[in-house]
Amino acid sequence: MRFPSFFERRIDNCKTFLTLRYSSTSVPALDCICCTTEERENQVLQLLIKGEVMLTISIDTKSKEPIYEQIYKYIREEIVNGNIPCGTRLPSGRGMAAHLEVSRNTIDMAYGQLLSEGYIESIPKKGYFVSALDTLYFEGIHVQDASRLEEASETEYMDRAEDKMEYRVDFSPSGVDMDYFPYSKWRKLMKECLIDDNKELFLSGRHQGDIELRRAVQNYLHQSRGVRCKPSQIIIGAGSDYMLLLLSRILPEKQYIAMENPVYKQAYTIFNSVGYPITPVSLDEQGIRVDILEKSNANLVYVTPSHHFPLGTVMSVNRKQKLLSWASQKEDRYIIEDDYDSEFRYFGKPIPALQSQDPFGRVIYVGTLSKAIAPGIRMSYMVLPEGLMEQYYRTAGFYFSTVSRIDQRVISQFFIQGHFERHLNRMRKIYKTKHDILLQELKESGLPVRITGESAGLHLLLEFGDKTLDAAGVEKRLVQLAGRQGVKVYALSDYYIREEERVPTILIGFARLKENELSEGVDALKKAWK
Repeated sequence: MRFPSFFERRIDNCKTFLTLRYSSTSVPALDCICCTTEERENQVLQLLIKGEVMLTISIDTKSKEPIYEQIYKYIREEIVNGNIPCGTRLPSGRGMAAHLEVSRNTIDMAYGQLLSEGYIESIPKKGYFVSALDTLYFEGIHVQDASRLEEASETEYMDRAEDKMEYRVDFSPSGVDMDYFPYSKWRKLMKECLIDDNKELFLSGRHQGDIELRRAVQNYLHQSRGVRCKPSQIIIGAGSDYMLLLLSRILPEKQYIAMENPVYKQAYTIFNSVGYPITPVSLDEQGIRVDILEKSNANLVYVTPSHHFPLGTVMSVNRKQKLLSWASQKEDRYIIEDDYDSEFRYFGKPIPALQSQDPFGRVIYVGTLSKAIAPGIRMSYMVLPEGLMEQYYRTAGFYFSTVSRIDQRVISQFFIQGHFERHLNRMRKIYKTKHDILLQELKESGLPVRITGESAGLHLLLEFGDKTLDAAGVEKRLVQLAGRQGVKVYALSDYYIREEERVPTILIGFARLKENELSEGVDALKKAWK
């Protein structure tokens, strides 16, 4: 009988590790000297069938310390450090002995010591299980470690206490309504992809993404956003975060990048983490202020012109022309256009992408399916100007696509068969209904607020009072008051790179909430803020 090359044997200073990895299962190696080859092979098969999980323990055969004590100490340390959680079933004595190539008596002595000290407990006909931590006896050497673990856990709990709070209504500006996701269509497409033995889907595929999907994306972007590109300019990746990281490999290093202030904070975090010096640029009612941008050292600028996040501003045609003019003045200047939720517009005509109006090839277009389909799909796309393609192939073209080829096939068919357009039209109607209900509830609430950002997107903004230097402090108090009524709202200050004198503003999203929850939430805000 021949086994595949899963076995690994490494000997280092008389410390022997004998492990077979099969999923999450470790089983004994085949070179045990206590039984025949056939018997050892049968042992392996039986343990694989049972799915018994083993512990890989370093045993020093030259140590004066007995082997049973080495095993005992290892398991004890793992339990104390939390690596073997409470309630975990330990491997059987027979299986463990075969795995470590020691006698059964050695394992029994190690388990017996653990049992006598209360680290484990024995349940008849079931085996040995790790005891609850609060019943364990810790020696002095472990008390300090346990104390540190407890302190760390308490700190983590305090840091995350707000996130764990139970809110009756969460006006999150992110997320989508998954109640209307076309699950049956998605299942059907998945089955169609796998109904035949399609070996090609299990190969690596093209680095930029499958050509079928890139053609589908090209067609969609041209029809809905006016984007002009070839499939060869499109790169498929797992989420906008990955697209921006990939872009940092393509663009020159250490260049100043200007970002709208406020901004989508994840984009700021990514560019900041890879070492780009960031210059925040204020906005007015027409969009990013190009006059401030021109005075900066930036050669790159990140914008959301079709629907600014989080302010909801739509960049004017005049401002777009000025921005494109700024980019054309130097060869290495580029505009990064993040078109994150352009699909959901409730008033007026559709806004064409900035890329569609770019005669200079200076706009890098980034989009995602997170809002239009589902965040868990984790699929985004980037359209590079033709002038950057050579740089892409040289500096980042060797990266494989981070989206599974099966997912790529499903999504491409979702586009090609018309399911995406139908789903998008349906969600527009659903979000428009929720948008109108929330808008009406707020107008009738009598709350002392001005409502802005209502023309598009999946959230509204509530402005309180006049400009102040302490807008962040006012927003914090408003968030706290809402929280006391069981409602979670979001401060605009969370999105500022650098604070400015401005009107205190609260964000409230509506995509994930049901219609009755919208009404309930506004009623609670009336109690909190009146």
